[in-house]
Amino acid sequence: MKIELRGSILKEEIKNEFCRILGSDHVLVEEPMSAHTTFRIGGPAEYYVCPHSVDELQRTLDVCRRYQLPYFILGNGSNLLVSDQGYRGVIIQLFRNMSQIDVQDERIRAQAGALLSLVAKQALAHSLTGFEFAGGIPGTLGGAVVMNAGAYGGELKDVLEEVTVLNQEGEILKIPFEKLEMGYRTSIVKKKNYIVLEAVLKLRYGDEDKIRQTMRELTEKRTSKQPLELPSAGSTFKRPEGYFAGKLIMDSGLRGYRVGGAQVSEKHCGFVVNIDNATAEDVRRLMRDVTDKVYEKFQVTLEPEVKFLGNFSTGE
Repeated sequence: MKIELRGSILKEEIKNEFCRILGSDHVLVEEPMSAHTTFRIGGPAEYYVCPHSVDELQRTLDVCRRYQLPYFILGNGSNLLVSDQGYRGVIIQLFRNMSQIDVQDERIRAQAGALLSLVAKQALAHSLTGFEFAGGIPGTLGGAVVMNAGAYGGELKDVLEEVTVLNQEGEILKIPFEKLEMGYRTSIVKKKNYIVLEAVLKLRYGDEDKIRQTMRELTEKRTSKQPLELPSAGSTFKRPEGYFAGKLIMDSGLRGYRVGGAQVSEKHCGFVVNIDNATAEDVRRLMRDVTDKVYEKFQVTLEPEVKFLGNFSTGE
């Protein structure tokens, strides 16, 4: 009882520290992560906090370090599977809070929490081309930098000029493109566990009507080929070299394969969808089954593109 009481007192103390920094409206305890992921899956976060400036973020991280609390930086939860048990630590949400977008000539400077779709709309509004590919990616700029997000032949590395990050010691660093080590779904930001604060994109002037038409065509492609009507985390597996994950899964006879409420999309086999109140364990078991079946048939190992957060009984 005394141990539980001390734990309860400490938890309240930590919550109060976050409230002093961020305000009580921006600090939640035991917040269900199903409300903050595009999969609509996930148990409670021990603390869920929303800083609105770099200073607030730095002070929030100081609290995490002082109390030795694990933390996770959240965008809009579009590439994330949170365990059914949730996350015993601090979820730090940047989406909506740190999301300013500024356009100067051919450059766009945007904070990490800015949605890629809104950055693309700003590019269109200023007749800037080169970012059309990102208009339909359901993520934030910070997450896109970390994993070098891409679609329809374009990648963030094609337009990225500079990134501002926080390192693990809380120092602010500016990293030029040539030092970002951008590769397929990776970057030095990912390797070093940096936190993206903002990025500068270098685009070029183009014809506004053509830019709008390209964005419209890409939207139509996504709508017709991807299961956007169902909760998912986007592409579930990385593209194996020389193959397409969705085709391997389809050719393994797994279209529509289901575990509990999780299903391999019948519309696009590269997506796992939450078709009926799926649990994280449903998704994890389905992914394991798919990986095993594809390897058995083609001797190709699929690697998850989805990030896992929390404890999973089936392993990662």
